[in-house]
Parts: sequence; C-alpha cells; structure tokens
Amino acid sequence: MPFSQHPDPATREKKQIAGVAIASNTFLVILKLAIGFLTGSVAIISDAVHSATDIIASSIAYFAVRKSAHPPDYKHTFGHGKFESLSGLIEATLIILVAFFLIYEASTALIRGESTLDPDLLGFGMVAVGISAIANTLISYRMMKIAKRTESIALESDAWHLRTDVYTSVGVFAGLILIHITGILLLDAIVALCIAFVIFKTGIDLVRRSLADLLDTRLPEEEIERIREILIAHCTEYVNFHGLRTRRSGPERFIEFHVMFEHDVLLSTAHDLADHLEADLKTEFPRCHVTVHMEPCHEACDECGVALCPTRRT
Repeated sequence: MPFSQHPDPATREKKQIAGVAIASNTFLVILKLAIGFLTGSVAIISDAVHSATDIIASSIAYFAVRKSAHPPDYKHTFGHGKFESLSGLIEATLIILVAFFLIYEASTALIRGESTLDPDLLGFGMVAVGISAIANTLISYRMMKIAKRTESIALESDAWHLRTDVYTSVGVFAGLILIHITGILLLDAIVALCIAFVIFKTGIDLVRRSLADLLDTRLPEEEIERIREILIAHCTEYVNFHGLRTRRSGPERFIEFHVMFEHDVLLSTAHDLADHLEADLKTEFPRCHVTVHMEPCHEACDECGVALCPTRRT
C-alpha cells in the first residue's frame, strides 16, 4: 500500500493540527484586517499582518510534516527529516520579517507624532484581538504538545509562531485599554513597537535551533551521556567503543560508533551484540538510526589503557 495513503497516527495528528491552524488564521486575518482599517489602529493592522504570516507558516509546516513522513528513497537515502528543519528556518525568517515590519510601522507613527486610531471604535478592536488571542492560545497549546511528543521542529516553530501572535494580540488588547483610560492615542504605536522586539527575539531563537539541525550539530549533551551509558552497560562483551558521532534530521536521530572486539570473537557473536546495542538505543530513542562499525582489537595490551577490555580484566 502507498505510504502516503496510510500515514502513521503521529503524522496524521500533525497534519490535522497544521490544517486547523491554517483555517483558524485565515479567519483571524480577515477579521483583524477589517477591524484594523475600520478603527485605523496600526497595532491591529500589524497584528493582522502577523496573522497572515501565520497562514504561510502553517502551510509550510503542513507541507513539511507530510514530506518528512515519507520513507527514504533513491535521492534521499537518509530520509526526509530535514524538510522539517528547513521549514522551521523559513518560519523563523518570517517571524523576523514580521518584527521588522512592526518596528517600521510603529516607529513611523511615533516619528510623525500622530495616530489614525478612532477612539470611538476601540470596543471593536478589543473584541477582534480578544478572539484572536483565545483562538491562538488554544491551538498553539495543542500544537506544542504534539510537536514535543513527535519531536517535530516544523510544528514547534509553527506553535511558537502562533504564540507570538498571542503575545501580539494580548499586547494590543492591553494597549487599547490604556488608550481608553488615558486618551493617549500614540500608545497604539508604542505597544506595537514593544511587541515587535519580543517577536524578533523569538525568531532569532528559532533560527538557531533550525540551523543546528541543518548543520548536523551533535545531539544534546544529556542524550550523548545516555548513549554512553547504554554502550557501557555492555562493556563485558567487547573491548572498547570509540568514534561516537550523532546528529539530527528533523525528528530522526542518527547514531554512529565503532566497537572493538577481541581478535578471536566470531562475526556472528559480534553481530548479535551490535543488534542488542541497536535495540537498546532504539528503546531509549525510538526514531533513531544506528550504525555500528565492528573492528578487531590490535592486542597492544602493554600499551593499551582501555579499562573495559575483558582480556585486561582477567
């Protein structure tokens, strides 16, 4: 049966939440743009533009989770996991561009020293951004849970993108309340400027994470240590291990290392141990690919300082 017609439950769940995000943001963009132009609020219009990038980001995430679920093929023998990392980088770039746009719009309003906001229509603005904040809070919470469980950088980036939209909407809402209380219309631009810097920082953080995967950065130190513990647990069955290398590709982990055996160990025995090591690692890291290179010990016992060696222990 074609893989794409029968995706695994995790892939199906990821696709569903990405689809919900696309539909929700489409509605919110239309709502906030209408209210933004009606009220003349630069903060609401900026928030609408931010939501528009959410649609693009969610669409990218939807494509990425579909593509990354494809099995290895002739051109992509290591699978398609990096489509998620690439998606995360694109979404992070969008977040940064949105931040620059908000900074430009808010700064322009402050430099002019005037606001186009109609104070008599503040209530409409509060309703629009309030609905946006609630909807995106619920969707981003659900999306982040799925992203963490499935280790999807694409969904996690999309969830953070939605959360920055929540921060924007909450900030705009608070700003509209302050404007209503104080009558200072330029607070509209000041609120937009403050939120822009928060969004910019979020984008930079996501760029760093996405680049780490794309540039084959090793796994986190706590995961490396756990891999070492698993290997050492079998130390009575081999001489030593070395050359441990790790990397990520989207939700997939790649683990590679060399194992040294005594020169008279049967190949079948060495192969069985390699299978055991691979099984233990996959129990700890379900979506990992393990490569074990088996090599004989050179029997340089007088110079060898390997404490694991079964020959030296006898």
